[in-house]
Amino acid sequence: MKRMVKDVAEAIQARLMGEPTVEVSGIASIRSASAGSLVFVDDEKNLHSALASPAAAVIAGEFAATAQSSKPLLISAQPKLAFARAARLLAAGHPHSSAIHTSAIIHSSARLGVGVSLGEGVVIAEDAEIGDGTSIGANSVIGASVKIGRSCEIYSNVTIYPHTSLGNLVIVHAGAVLGSDGFGYVRDEASGRYEKFPQVGRLEIGDEVEIGANATVDRGALDVTRIGRGTKIDNLVHIGHNVQIGEDVVIAAQTGLSGSAIVENNVIIGGQVGIGEQGHLQEGTILGGQSGILPKKVLRGKGVVFWGTPARPISEYLKQLAVLSRLAKQSKPKE
Repeated sequence: MKRMVKDVAEAIQARLMGEPTVEVSGIASIRSASAGSLVFVDDEKNLHSALASPAAAVIAGEFAATAQSSKPLLISAQPKLAFARAARLLAAGHPHSSAIHTSAIIHSSARLGVGVSLGEGVVIAEDAEIGDGTSIGANSVIGASVKIGRSCEIYSNVTIYPHTSLGNLVIVHAGAVLGSDGFGYVRDEASGRYEKFPQVGRLEIGDEVEIGANATVDRGALDVTRIGRGTKIDNLVHIGHNVQIGEDVVIAAQTGLSGSAIVENNVIIGGQVGIGEQGHLQEGTILGGQSGILPKKVLRGKGVVFWGTPARPISEYLKQLAVLSRLAKQSKPKE
């Protein structure tokens, strides 16, 4: 669906310079832009390329306010963010398919909202609730008493275990497993054998959470594993039982969180990070890739970057590396 740039500018709270009735129909990179495309520039050095492209309009920072352009300019203090919001606006213009494939298996007690879409081979178990406008991809399995909110996107081959709840506008990518048993065992000291500890808790996922492909999130052992609103989880992440994750947390690929870890709001976790049991990341902390958090360790410091294993402030980590480098040079045999 085409939209006039004046409507886009108003929706994303950008200042419009140029012809307000020019229409845009989609987004693109500068390199792949065509007539009708909306592109963005967050660096002044790329402005000329954007203006010379076939794009219909350009979102740019304040540096473009004095530029001479035949294209409409949408000026924003955060052009990349404005572009993301414009993308959602343009995508919202495309009608959502609400078809239910004939091979889908839906229990008679399940409740489906208006405009729900179910792909080939989807299974909806007893007492499940699917909110309005939610789409579930082929071969996904939605367990008993699962609750999924409105306008969620569940891609193919996703498995959601019983009693899991998802809020509104949640995205779950292909192959993810939500609400599976945690890795909890008790050792019999007499025999040396391991017996399974009860895994009867729940998993609660808040609004606007995105979970990557082949990620796994365990339910609580006796209580609740919880993921807060707006958190974004990359592919191949594992979240153990009883973990508590706050709002607007970002977790990169191949990270693992052991049972009962706590991650407060606005934490950023790099790729391949390991967090030990009951590890605690306080609000706003940042973990560099491949960092390791010892069990029960608390990291605090809003905006502070931690690195290494065991993780410590990056300034301290770099000093230690420098010392090790000097020691290595000093210990090198002289020829």
